[in-house]
Amino acid sequence: MGKVTRTRYSADFKAKVALEAIKGDLTLAELAAKHGASTRR
Repeated sequence: MGKVTRTRYSADFKAKVALEAIKGDLTLAELAAKHGASTRR
């Protein structure tokens, strides 16, 4: 099996998602699905 690399998100992407999370309109799972990110650590 090959080495799995972690996805690196840009600062702009993180800021955009963080602002949406602060608004509280969507759950974290909904935000992750919307932006194609994983909720796993």
